[in-house]
Amino acid sequence: MDFDDILDDGFSLVAEEINLKDFEETESNTSQTLFPILPVRNMVMFPKVIVPITAGRKNSIKLLEEAQQSGEFIGIISQKNATVDNPEAHDLYQIGTYAKILKIIKLPEGNVTAITKGYGRFKTKQFVENQPYYKAEITKLKDSAARNKEEFEALIENIKDLAEKIIALDPGIPNAANFAIKNIQGLDELLNFICANANFNASKKQSLLEEKNLLKRAQTCYEMMHDDFRILELRNQIHQKTSKDLDKQQRDYFLNQQMKTIQEELGGGPESDVEELLLKVKNVKWSEDVENHFQKELNRLQRQNPSSPDYNVQRNYLDFFTDLPWDTYTKDVFDINKAEKILDKAHFGLDDIKKRILEHMAVLKLKNNMKSPILCLVGPPGVGKTSLGKSVADALGRKYVRLSLGGLHDESEIRGHRKTYIGAMAGRVLQSIKKSGTSNPVIVLDEIDKIGQGIHGDPSSALLEVLDPEQNNSFYDNFLELGYDLSRVMFIATANSLSTVQRPLLDRMEIIEIAGYTLEEKVEIAKRHLIKKQQEENGLTAKSFKLGNAELKHIIDAHTSESGVRGLEKQIAAVARWVALQTAMEKEYEPKISIAKVDEILGVPRPKSLSEISDVPGVVTGLAWTQVGGDILFIESILSEGKGNLTMTGNLGNVMKESATIALEYIKAKHDYLGISSDDLQKKNIHVHVPEGATPKDGPSAGIAMLTSIVSSFKNKKVKPHLAMTGEITLRGKVLPVGGIKEKLLAATRAGITHIILCEANRKDVEEIKKDYLRNITVSYVNRMSEVVELALEK
Repeated sequence: MDFDDILDDGFSLVAEEINLKDFEETESNTSQTLFPILPVRNMVMFPKVIVPITAGRKNSIKLLEEAQQSGEFIGIISQKNATVDNPEAHDLYQIGTYAKILKIIKLPEGNVTAITKGYGRFKTKQFVENQPYYKAEITKLKDSAARNKEEFEALIENIKDLAEKIIALDPGIPNAANFAIKNIQGLDELLNFICANANFNASKKQSLLEEKNLLKRAQTCYEMMHDDFRILELRNQIHQKTSKDLDKQQRDYFLNQQMKTIQEELGGGPESDVEELLLKVKNVKWSEDVENHFQKELNRLQRQNPSSPDYNVQRNYLDFFTDLPWDTYTKDVFDINKAEKILDKAHFGLDDIKKRILEHMAVLKLKNNMKSPILCLVGPPGVGKTSLGKSVADALGRKYVRLSLGGLHDESEIRGHRKTYIGAMAGRVLQSIKKSGTSNPVIVLDEIDKIGQGIHGDPSSALLEVLDPEQNNSFYDNFLELGYDLSRVMFIATANSLSTVQRPLLDRMEIIEIAGYTLEEKVEIAKRHLIKKQQEENGLTAKSFKLGNAELKHIIDAHTSESGVRGLEKQIAAVARWVALQTAMEKEYEPKISIAKVDEILGVPRPKSLSEISDVPGVVTGLAWTQVGGDILFIESILSEGKGNLTMTGNLGNVMKESATIALEYIKAKHDYLGISSDDLQKKNIHVHVPEGATPKDGPSAGIAMLTSIVSSFKNKKVKPHLAMTGEITLRGKVLPVGGIKEKLLAATRAGITHIILCEANRKDVEEIKKDYLRNITVSYVNRMSEVVELALEK
């Protein structure tokens, strides 16, 4: 706040419109205990001075209006930092001036100007309220009168003379300032008026306010005014000297230099921004189209005003443009034997994906340049799909970036926003490229089957261009507005199920199915990776505890039921935490954890015997495929007196219900061949039930299991123990193939099944599975339902 603000708006307005005699109040005639606190920026209020204060903050406007209505004093305190919009107690100085509001003027733009008069200094004791504005208890402070009155009067006269000289030198100060200084009678009032309106910064003015001795305050003020006067004299001398001999060209140069200096002080302008951008791209090799586009956008930046919002948008765009690794590629490692060791060390099993990566490296080594494959790893949770991407990146010597797509429902997350929108940014694909710092990283698109579809487009469709080897050499991002080459990027997508992935998207990827792990593989994974990992995470050493093969197999069989190893890792973590507790409590324990101790730590093991459950007629074990791997299910049927009706329960879908209906109709048509009397079919009701009724079940693969269950009930013959089956049936008595064979067979192995019945057409699926996985299982292949009944029922 300077003379111009005060005298033009405040003093003349007060002199003309306000009768000051109506406000002859002092602090002695009020019983006010709480003072509303008005924070002000870049100004300091002094006692016995009339100052207009313009308020723009809602809380400040409310304070001023309520204080005028109530006639209360308000406390005016300066902020320590003028940039803070919503100051708290610690952002304010402790010493301020309490004042009265003489008049409030409402401005057209919504702000309010209050004409205030200071009455005395105060110090805040404590803030007691902060809504809607601060209120505080204060201690009123008194100024110490000067002991030597003659010295004080002489000093004030000097200050008055110096103030008149400054007003004469500075063309920005109005003539009304002279009038004000000459007409203020009291020495204290004159000193405070000059302190309040002099061209000092707020911190210097605050120091003057905090000085209680009037003589010292006057001396400090006089010294500060002398400094200002010298600077004004020097400016005037320079101005007079240079204005005589500066022609237009010199004048323009001088102004440009001044502007450049100011911009540098404020943090740079267009010239420095352009220089910085040109320095960033000095050694970048671009194609002609990219170079022309960059120069065009750079010229657009130079034409814009630095204070306009569009300037920042354009600057952000060029920053992103220059940060992209246009011609930066990491050198691929062609040591295939080393890569094979890296993959084997990080992951046990997963032979198909390892073989595919090594094939890619071999071709890359021979050709030295090729489009990277787009792989999609499909399998149940916990089998290592996501972590495999990191191992692939290490094997190839490339950067690794993981891009999680689960729950994504906005197309612009993939393709970016147009830069004209507020808060626009590039899509996550290009952001990942920028993050990696190279144009040929390994990007893992995690959970590609969990992409949603919202009101802002379909992100799954936006991925069609990203994952098409024929198109992604010029991927168009809306923010970049230019094609970017993604053909050297190696994309690895992961999914639990392909049922929710668009068919065109599937067509663009190379599908590699990863089934669950066998018991032996899980034991090896636990020994090589999981135990060490949990020992490190729980602050243990390698000698803290040991789990042998028998104990690990027991944990897998009795405490987990999964295709992957996440559940196994959680159980090993529970053992590690138990060991950590014993160690921390300094209790003795046996580091070699036994099976009995495992059950004590992890709880009661789950039952695994299937023979007791299947020890009655009508109960058949079926094999099912789920999104988390294979599983077994039981199909039960029972007869009761009735009229040959069929009832089905167990939360079954339409396709599964149809399978039961087909099975019963086939039995009715072939009852003689199957050895079932027609009277039983007509006079017995059959009820088919699939346990775990809370879980929805559907699909045709339980057809032969339902047929076997119904025949078993009618013939009162039990199904052979440890036998399971899967296959679809037709009314003609044929058995059709089904999917998910590998997952189903692994589930059967976990459940202790030794004999499986499959369709003959599924033989090729079984032959693709490692022989080690099936060494304890006998597989019988059938073509017709009669063969199923013959194999399944006991003689």
